[in-house]
Amino acid sequence: MNEKRKAFAVVNPNSANGSTADDWDDIHAALREALGEIDFEFTKAVGDAAPIARNALKNGYDFIVCVGGDGTNNEIVNGFFDKGRLVNHDATLGFICRGTGGDLRKTLDVPKELDAACRVLAHGDRRVIDVGRFSFVDSAGSPAERYFINITSFGIGGEVDDRVNRTSKALGGFVSFLWASLVSIAVYKNKNITLKVDDNDLGHRRIFNVAVANGRFFGGGMMVAPQADPADGLFDIVVMGDLSKLEIVTQMGKIYKGGHLKHPKVEVYRGKTVEALSDEIVLLDVDGEQPGRLPIKIEIVPKALGVMT
Repeated sequence: MNEKRKAFAVVNPNSANGSTADDWDDIHAALREALGEIDFEFTKAVGDAAPIARNALKNGYDFIVCVGGDGTNNEIVNGFFDKGRLVNHDATLGFICRGTGGDLRKTLDVPKELDAACRVLAHGDRRVIDVGRFSFVDSAGSPAERYFINITSFGIGGEVDDRVNRTSKALGGFVSFLWASLVSIAVYKNKNITLKVDDNDLGHRRIFNVAVANGRFFGGGMMVAPQADPADGLFDIVVMGDLSKLEIVTQMGKIYKGGHLKHPKVEVYRGKTVEALSDEIVLLDVDGEQPGRLPIKIEIVPKALGVMT
């Protein structure tokens, strides 16, 4: 990025299992060396990052740096929008990745190491990517609308997120998500849903999980959608059908390398809109967070967001 940008960091001090607060002086120094003076604000509670980012954009900052994990990324992306419109079409989002899962950075080729990530902020490429917009039922039972940058899934994904976010993440992303996945699988029962992709009515399905993918990875490194491209104007929709417990366990290792797509009960569709509903409670996984449940309607917002890669 050659042109001078007015930078602002949104910092989740609780990310990286709370170590971001302790490491902030070093992170701040690295950011100043890479970008010059950079203003910042710490989040104090879940949901804070969106209004902080939105206010910064309205106050003339055009380069927002997320210091946090995938959940903080998601909140900041929502802050780029106000009443359904981008606050600043020319604004850019950059990443200092401090989260449990770190899934978005794998698709965008953003390094985890601090100095390398700062070099990307200062000298990387600005890429304009798609985001997803979805309407759903939130955790309080009310209708809601939000945006996502990486993956929204429903089924086991929401159960895993709920378990990860209620337990310690001290063992890191891979172990935290793997443990939560195995425990959730042990008690999870496949869900009955009705599914539609664009104008293709897929009818009633019994599913283990459905991933609506803008990026390729979720769940702490699982390559659920190996061909997903966040700038092609389409979602990759990976439908994992009525898998048995044994089939689920045997696919767990394969999903980290994308090998699950060869299973006969796994289907892949591509489209701009996805609709799903169920008579059961089916929880959502949205960029690693669990905000609510079905019914859901998802649509692509093409070429919506500039990011540093």
